[in-house]
Amino acid sequence: MSLGIADSQSNFFDDMAQFCEKTLPKDSIYAFLHDERNRLFPDEAFVDLFSGRGRQSVPPSVIATVMVLQRLEGCSDREATERYAFDARWRYAAGVGSYDISAWPIFSHTVLVDFRERLRRSDKPDRVFEISLEAARAAGLVGHKRVLDSTPLYDAVATMDTITLIRSAIRNLLKVADSSLRDSLVRVLTSGDDYASSAKPQVDWDDAAARADLVDSRAKDAYACLVELEGRELPEAVSEAARLLGTVVGQDLEEDANGVFRIVRKVAKDRVISVVDPEARHGHKTSSRSFDGYKGHIALDPESEIITKTVVTAGNAGDASVAEELIEDLLGGDDARDVDPENPISEPQSSCVYGDAAYGTGQFQSRLGAAHIDSKCKTQPPNAKEGLFTKDSFHVDLGAGTVLCPGNIEVRIRHLKDGDGIAKFYPHCGTCSLAEKCTTSKIGRKIRIGANEAALARARKEQADPTWKADYRATRPKVERKFAHLMRRKHGGRRARVRGLLRVGNDFSLLAGAANLARMAKLQARSNPCGGWEVVM
Repeated sequence: MSLGIADSQSNFFDDMAQFCEKTLPKDSIYAFLHDERNRLFPDEAFVDLFSGRGRQSVPPSVIATVMVLQRLEGCSDREATERYAFDARWRYAAGVGSYDISAWPIFSHTVLVDFRERLRRSDKPDRVFEISLEAARAAGLVGHKRVLDSTPLYDAVATMDTITLIRSAIRNLLKVADSSLRDSLVRVLTSGDDYASSAKPQVDWDDAAARADLVDSRAKDAYACLVELEGRELPEAVSEAARLLGTVVGQDLEEDANGVFRIVRKVAKDRVISVVDPEARHGHKTSSRSFDGYKGHIALDPESEIITKTVVTAGNAGDASVAEELIEDLLGGDDARDVDPENPISEPQSSCVYGDAAYGTGQFQSRLGAAHIDSKCKTQPPNAKEGLFTKDSFHVDLGAGTVLCPGNIEVRIRHLKDGDGIAKFYPHCGTCSLAEKCTTSKIGRKIRIGANEAALARARKEQADPTWKADYRATRPKVERKFAHLMRRKHGGRRARVRGLLRVGNDFSLLAGAANLARMAKLQARSNPCGGWEVVM
C-alpha cells in the first residue's frame, strides 16, 4: 500500500466548514485539529509506514486525527468511523469538509486496526504522543516540574483459575505443534481429556475428592507434555507455549509424598493470571483494593497539565520501579536545565519532582539528590510495634558511623556486604531501664542502616517544613485530576482495549497524546508563520 496524500487546499464554498468555524469555540479540539492538523500530522511524517507500491491509503493525517478524537471520546473502531462519516465536527477536524464522497469516501474500521499495527511495528510506535509533546515544548508549556503517579488498567481478558490455566496452556501447546509432535503429545496424556474444548471438565465440584483428582490428573498431563518435549529442537512458537505451560503448572501446584499434585495455599510471586494475556498480573493500588491487569504511569507538568512521559508495567510492579524512566528528560543533563539564550549567564531553572510515598524510596531520593533535583516525594516515617521506640528515636551519625539509643548507649555501625549497615545493642538491652519500650526480642534491639539512609533522613526532615507541605498539597492533586480525565471514558479508559504489555503501552501513550492535544487546544496554543508554536491567549 502506498502513502495517500490529503488535499491541503480548503474549499471556501464549503458550508459545513463555515458553519463549524462560526459555531465551534476557539479552544475546542475540533477547531484546533482543523487549524493544526497539517502541522501536527503531515502525511510525509508517516511515509515509513507504507511502501511505494499498491493502492493509495487513506491519508495518515486523516487517520491520525480520527484516532485522536476516538481516544478522547472513548469510541470503538466502528463508532469512530461512523462519527467520521456523519459528525460534522469530526469531518471539520479531519479537513474533509462536506459529504462529497467522490472526493473523500468513508473508510472501514479495519483501516484503524491496520494503521495501529503499522505504527506498532515501526521505529516510532508512540509518534502521536511524541508529536504532541514536541509541540507543547515548542509552545513553552513544559517546564521543570513533574508530578508522578500511576493508575490501574484492567486487562481485556478474564482471570483464570488454576484448572483453566493448565488446560488452556496445554491446548495452546497442542495448537502450535505440528501434526507429528501433536500426536506424540496426545499419546502421553493419561487423564482422558482431549483438550478440544475450553470449557471446564464436568465433575461434581462439591466433591473434594473429585476436585483433587481433577487437579492431579491435569497436572500430570502437563508434566508429561513437558517431559516429552525435553531435549527436542523446537520452533519458537512451541518453545514459548512450553515455557508458558511450565510456568502455570509450577506456580500453583506442589507434589506431596505420595506423588499427588495439589493446589498450594498461597499466591505465587509474579503469578500468571491468564494464558490469553500472560503479561497481565494481580496488582494492588492499596492494601484493600486489588485489580488484574497493568499499571499506567505518567509524569505530568503541574503548571500546564501536559503529560511528559508514559510507561505501562505489569500490575504488580512498584511505582518507584519506573520513576527514573518517567523523569528521564530531567535526568538527561542539558535538556533538564534550560538557559535563556539572550542571557546565557542567568541561573538555570531548578527541577522539582512530586510524588506520593510510593516514590519516596531511598534509592529514588538519592538519585534525585545526585541530579540536583528538588524532591517533593513523600517518605514514610519509620514504624515499630505499637508503643515501642521507632527508628527516628535513635540518633544516627553517619559521619561517625555510630547510633545513639534513647537510653544514651552508643554503638558502632557494622557494614554488611550489600552496602547496608546494622547497629546491634545487645547485650546493653538486658540492663537498660527503657528496654520494655524499645524491643521485645531476646537478642536486643537492632537498627538497620540502609545504603540510602542519608537521603531518607534528609527527605523526612524537609517534608516536616510547613512550606514543603503546603506546596505538596497544592501541586500533587493535579495528577489525580489528569487521571480522572484519562479514565472517564468507557472504551479504552480504565479497561484496556488490547492485550499484551507492548500494545497496552502503545494505546496508553496514544491516549496521553490525545489528552495533550486537547489541553493545548484549551490553552489556545497555535503554530506561527515562523514554524514555531505559541500560546495566543
